[in-house]
Amino acid sequence: MAFAKALFARIRSRRTQLGLAIRVTVAATAAYAIATALHLLLPLWAVLTSLIVTQMSVGRSLKATRDYMLGTIGGAVYGGAIAILIPYSSEAGLLGLLVLSVAPLAFIAAINPSLSAATVTAVIVLLVPTMHHSDPMTSAIDRVSEVAVGAITGLLVSFLVLPSRAVRQIRASAATLLELIADAFTELLAGLTRGRDNDALHRIQDGIGTAMVSLNAIGSEAERERAARLSSGPDTGPLLRTILRLRHDVVMIGRATVVPLPIEVQTRLSGPLTEVSTVIARFLRSAAAALREGAGAPPIHPVHLALQHYAEAVASVRRDGLIRGQPGDTAERFFALGFSLEQMHQNLCDLDRVVGEWSEASRNKSARVAE
Repeated sequence: MAFAKALFARIRSRRTQLGLAIRVTVAATAAYAIATALHLLLPLWAVLTSLIVTQMSVGRSLKATRDYMLGTIGGAVYGGAIAILIPYSSEAGLLGLLVLSVAPLAFIAAINPSLSAATVTAVIVLLVPTMHHSDPMTSAIDRVSEVAVGAITGLLVSFLVLPSRAVRQIRASAATLLELIADAFTELLAGLTRGRDNDALHRIQDGIGTAMVSLNAIGSEAERERAARLSSGPDTGPLLRTILRLRHDVVMIGRATVVPLPIEVQTRLSGPLTEVSTVIARFLRSAAAALREGAGAPPIHPVHLALQHYAEAVASVRRDGLIRGQPGDTAERFFALGFSLEQMHQNLCDLDRVVGEWSEASRNKSARVAE
C-alpha cells in the first residue's frame, strides 16, 4: 500500500511530463492514420511534424506550428521555383541547384531560427522527384500537405488531449524560482560571517539564472495563449518582472557578502541579520506555496518588522562609529548590503501584491467552475 502511494505521488508530480508523452503518442498515431487514409506520398513527414508541434504547453505548440508551417511553405515555394525555373540534366546540375537552394535559406535560418524548416523542405522538394520520378510542383504540394496534416493533428491533440496551459506551468516555475532565491538568500547572508570566493558565489546563483530563463520562456507561451484567448488569468509581466528584480537583489547581496563583516560589526548585527534571513526566506517560500496552490498571499508584516530591526541596528553601528576607520572596500560593501536589502524590501512588497492577484484569480476561477 505504501509503495502504491509513493508511486502515485511520484507519477502525480510528473503529470505534466506524462501528459506530454500521451499527447505525443496520440498525435503521432493519428497523423500516420490520417496521412495513410489520404494516400500521401510520405506519411513519415506527417508523423515527424506532429511530434515537432506537440509541445509541453498549448502556447508552445502554437508557436511551433506557426514557425514550422511558415518555414515549410517558404521552403516549398523556393525549392519548387528553383527546380522548375532552372532545369538540369546531370548530377553536376543537380548539385548546383542544391547549393543554390540551401545557401540562401540556411543564411535566413541563421538569422531567424524559427524558419529553419525552410532549408530542409527545399532540399526535399528538390531531391524527392529524382527518387520517385515526379515533378517539382507535385513534390512541393506533397510536402506541404504532409506537414499540414502533421501540424494540424499535433495542434488539435494539444488542444483536446490532456491540454496543458502555460499559465498553470508558470505558477509552478515561479514557485520553484522563489524557493531557489530563498535558499540563495539564506546562504549569502551566512557569508557575512565567513566570506566566500567568487566560484562559490557563482555556484549559488547559477541555478537561479537557468530557472529564470525557463520562466521567461513559459511566460512568453502564457502570453501567446492569452492573446489567442485560449486561457485567462493575470498578466504574467508583473510576476516575471518582480522575480527578475528579486534575482538582481540576490546578485547585489552576493557581491556585498564576498568579504565578511568586521568582528565588532558582526556582533552587533548578528541577531537582526539572522531575523532578516529567517523571515525573508520564510516569506519567499510561503509565496511560492501560495502560487503553486492558489492560496492567499502570506503576511508581509514580519518582513517589515525584521528589516526595521536591522535598520535600527545599522543606525546604532553608524552612530557608534564602528564603520569609521574600516578599509574603503569594507565600508562600501556594508552600505551596499543595506541598499540591497532596501531594494529587496520594495520588491517583496510588489511580490506580495502580485501573489495576491494570482491567488484571487485562482479563487475566482474555482468559483466559476463551482457555479
